[in-house]
Amino acid sequence: MDQGLRIDKWLWAVRLFKTRSLATEACRAGKVRIREIPVKPAHFIHEGDIIAVSHPPIIKTVRVTGLTTGRISAKLVSGFLEDLTPDSEYEKLRSKHEGGFEHRPRGLGRPTKRERREIEYLKLYLDR
Repeated sequence: MDQGLRIDKWLWAVRLFKTRSLATEACRAGKVRIREIPVKPAHFIHEGDIIAVSHPPIIKTVRVTGLTTGRISAKLVSGFLEDLTPDSEYEKLRSKHEGGFEHRPRGLGRPTKRERREIEYLKLYLDR
């Protein structure tokens, strides 16, 4: 009987996490789920499993289509997972990146403490 592959090792191999220790920590923190159940780093996965990984502000959902023990190149990742993440999750990510930047004319330098407080005040009350 095929045992499968440890989930922390697979998450690292398909580049969902930069290091295996980060994948292990995410599993321990409950950020990795299979069928809405948090899994431990030593949980064995099989082809066809659907995994939800919380990468704030989004929850990335993938289906396991292949198992690999070694880290693979980014070009080959699509052969080992199928991305099931809805477009609405990626929209959250785009809106977060767009909203956090204020344009400042070239040559003005960093904002002073007073200017920074005014910017924060405007952000707080214009978002309502």
